[in-house]
Amino acid sequence: MTKRLLTALLGGVSLLGTAGIALAADATLTIESWRNDDLSIWQEKLIPAFEAKNPGIKITFSPSAPTEYDAALGAKLQAGSAGDLITCRPFDKSLELYNKGNLADLTTLSGMENFSDTAKAAWTTDDGKATFCVPMASVLHGFIYNKDAFDQLGIKVPETRDEFFAALDKIKADGTYIPMAMGTKDLWEAATMGYQNIGPNYWKGEEGRVALIKGEQKLTDPDWVAPFEELAKWKPYLGDGFEAQTYPDSQNLFTLGRAAIYPAGSWEISVFNAQAQFKMGAFPPPVEKAGDTCYISDHNDIGIGLNAASKNADAAKTFLTWVASPEFAEIYANALPGFFSLNSKPVEMKDPLAQEFVSWRGKCKSTIRSTYQILSRGTPNLENETWVESANVINGTETPQQAAEKLQKGLDSWYKPAK
Repeated sequence: MTKRLLTALLGGVSLLGTAGIALAADATLTIESWRNDDLSIWQEKLIPAFEAKNPGIKITFSPSAPTEYDAALGAKLQAGSAGDLITCRPFDKSLELYNKGNLADLTTLSGMENFSDTAKAAWTTDDGKATFCVPMASVLHGFIYNKDAFDQLGIKVPETRDEFFAALDKIKADGTYIPMAMGTKDLWEAATMGYQNIGPNYWKGEEGRVALIKGEQKLTDPDWVAPFEELAKWKPYLGDGFEAQTYPDSQNLFTLGRAAIYPAGSWEISVFNAQAQFKMGAFPPPVEKAGDTCYISDHNDIGIGLNAASKNADAAKTFLTWVASPEFAEIYANALPGFFSLNSKPVEMKDPLAQEFVSWRGKCKSTIRSTYQILSRGTPNLENETWVESANVINGTETPQQAAEKLQKGLDSWYKPAK
């Protein structure tokens, strides 16, 4: 072989290599997100797992600050500079983007069959005909407790409401711990970790939530007033000055070992694992009597959709199909314990506290927060009003009946159920 021929051949190989590299980098997808706390998980675990199987597609995760995301995304979409993939908030924020034509219809996307209708509910049109984001994760509600405190006081994990209040009484009588860490200053905490946590056991989860949307039930009905009646009983167990206690204050009281029980969202798991120096456990909202069907708030939290204006739609759909896969579900759920896969195939959680939470799906019926779908689109906003009323009831400045009547009156002022 002559030197000239060898040089030509090597040049050809070099050109082919260059062409191959250019081809591999041809589709670069950008993900818009408000979750900037999981940047390292995307960069170190999720993106490498996808790119290893799809070498022709490169992924860039480009988050905004959570409080700036909605405005920043809106401006980018209007300017035509938004990324190919849009991380979706649940319900109305994303539905609005779909209705404006910013999110593509993903109803027939390969992989969507891996999710139940309830899992897709946060990103499906009111008529159920179109789904526009792939569900990624939900958060669950319940109670996290200090195992050391329970062992020290000889308290068994409560299953019924009587057992729950008996435990609180015992903790209070002992005096070593504040029975329960929750404040009312930030309002949302009282509703999200209070009313929406215990409420599904009273209104029977989806049965009551759907009936409320249809106008077949009202917030003044007994099943909707009862959670407020229970919240009113929490006051003596929340410690001195709980009215001025913020959400971070509540977190600190629990992780520093000063409170025995924390009404929780599962998103606390990673934070508490890092900060608490004691063993923790979790239990679902107690039922009225042993053997009753239990209901849990298993609330759709985050999804991901396709920018309708993306110039890389095919590559983006390849990525979204992967997000809909059990492989993604397992990596994501275990990298972020407390954010649970919505995929129909169960994910075995490596974190014991996360596994305890997710195990309730096998025992209880799942529902989503009652105010999130349809009922908070008007003014007054039912979600925000429920924050205020939950805090007022716990503080003792309003009765449960007064709170329920105020919420129903506000809803009636703008919401007319479809007939």
